[in-house]
Amino acid sequence: MNEQTVTPGTATAPEAPVTPETSALPAPTAPTAPTAPTAPTAPTVPAPTEPTEPTEPTAPAPTAPPRRVLRAVGRWTAAVLAFGVLGTGTAFGIASLERTDVPGLATEGDGRWAYPKLSLPALPAGSPRPFSTGNPAEIHHADLRDLLLPAPAGAVPDKKLTGGWISTETFVAAYRPQNRASVAQLLKDAAPRHIAARGWTMPDGTVSRIYLVRFNSTAFATRLIDDLYVGSSAGTPLDRTEAMEFDGSWGSANDIENLSSFVFTEQAPFGAEHVRQAYTLAGDTVALIVHERPGKRETERVPFQQTVILQNQLLA
Repeated sequence: MNEQTVTPGTATAPEAPVTPETSALPAPTAPTAPTAPTAPTAPTVPAPTEPTEPTEPTAPAPTAPPRRVLRAVGRWTAAVLAFGVLGTGTAFGIASLERTDVPGLATEGDGRWAYPKLSLPALPAGSPRPFSTGNPAEIHHADLRDLLLPAPAGAVPDKKLTGGWISTETFVAAYRPQNRASVAQLLKDAAPRHIAARGWTMPDGTVSRIYLVRFNSTAFATRLIDDLYVGSSAGTPLDRTEAMEFDGSWGSANDIENLSSFVFTEQAPFGAEHVRQAYTLAGDTVALIVHERPGKRETERVPFQQTVILQNQLLA
């Protein structure tokens, strides 16, 4: 399936340099010689005299300097406003962007991962987006595999979760062994249409896994969230997790319209690894996003939330 090309935003043309206006008045034209009158009479108007140099105005009103100043002030004001918007922007600056333009958000020094620039996949002819007015059922018509977030730069791909289709058994293996039978039964009852997954490992040892489960309707997707008891708690425990709690650093500013996200982090003391997990309900699709870091080191919050937000943008 071809990917939809991201339409770049219209670039603002560079501002033309301000050309200083000349402050000198135009040179007066030489007076024409008067024609000799046929009958000399006393002129009522004095004869033209040689023009004199213009005197300096007592209250000068130069034009060029104010224009340069105003333009400079305008540029500085725009820069200050831009930095103010960036500083107070929500959801790492992507929540308000067009859905066809999802940046990679690779910013040096703040812990974010260098994701590639993303774009939404092309849809079959005549198919609407999942949350458009022409799609009240909130169905994703794009190939589910094309909606998976790609791995960031420096990642080592998971050999089992390659971005393709996976079996129900592979998805169920994400949960504790004692809970896998019940999760398998939930999936059997809800009968998902497809399950796709991608995983990778970062240089610091963080393991990332993303699962997308698409159902025949939003009712089945919602039922899975409810039957896993996700909401007031993290619900059915994932494998290698202890006590999970709400991630208090995830606020409403990070949420994306039409999607419901449930974000959790493992409480201290944790086991051999620290886990962060999130469920997102997006119409007919449920996303499960997991970051875990071994060695009793806490999984970094910033790249985890970045991953959740970017994946949500692809589903929105």
